[in-house]
Amino acid sequence: MNAIQHLLSPKTSDVGFPVQRLLPAAEVQSVGPFVFFDHMGPARFEREGTAGDVRPHPHIGLATVTFLYSGAMMHRDSLGYVQRIEPGAVNLMAAGRGIVHSERVPADIRADQVAVQGIQIWLALPAEREEMEPAFHHYPEEALPAIAFRGVSLQLLIGAAFGLRSPVVAYSPTFQADVKLAEGGTLPLPPDYPERGVYLAEGQLTVEGEPLATGQLAVLAPGRTVRLHAQTPARLMLLGGAPLDGKRFVYWNFVARTRERIEQAKADWAEGRFAPIPGETEFIPAPWR
Repeated sequence: MNAIQHLLSPKTSDVGFPVQRLLPAAEVQSVGPFVFFDHMGPARFEREGTAGDVRPHPHIGLATVTFLYSGAMMHRDSLGYVQRIEPGAVNLMAAGRGIVHSERVPADIRADQVAVQGIQIWLALPAEREEMEPAFHHYPEEALPAIAFRGVSLQLLIGAAFGLRSPVVAYSPTFQADVKLAEGGTLPLPPDYPERGVYLAEGQLTVEGEPLATGQLAVLAPGRTVRLHAQTPARLMLLGGAPLDGKRFVYWNFVARTRERIEQAKADWAEGRFAPIPGETEFIPAPWR
């Protein structure tokens, strides 16, 4: 049996800056609770103006996780939180019954022409948390557990894996790890979770001898340890967890177990019933109008 069950290639999208979208895909809707996976950038923005800013927009039924490789972003939300996100930190926003946020390029990042690059993912909240009160959590890099051994440097972002446990709130059994491999470095990925994925952000990598191209996401076969080997210095994102507790519908920025809940969220946004972000008046119009 091949180690790779599905090999997903990205689709280019634009949310104010270029992104490579891996999930959801036609072949695979989710990996563990992860229902959305974007590799953002790298992108540099005009020194003046708002190019690259993501204006206020809503979410329900999910938790967004933002992790940057370079640059910075400024998060603001309808709970009143204002947080600069920098490389190595984890920003987690649980939308629950509904939240609005914006993500803007800081003035110093524009002025210095620093490339913004990172990963943003969505985790579908479990059924019992789908309508929870929205929440926001930020964890600096130094708060996240890490290990290093021959040719491997690993930082655990979410969940439990490799003998580590992250302080980042996790609403279901899951893990996400940022990994750097030196040339010739090898990392065995144990079968701790029934669903696992390996995303190659840069470099050259094989998965049990099968090549993985930069920008591809390999969804792995369950129940076996899989050996990851770097032919060049490489950076990858590992993720996975228990299967979702039922089907999810994903529409625009909404995740829900029923189409009716999606329709309610659409109406709420169109009619201005989501709480606004303090001090912000812009918004992304409903795409269905």
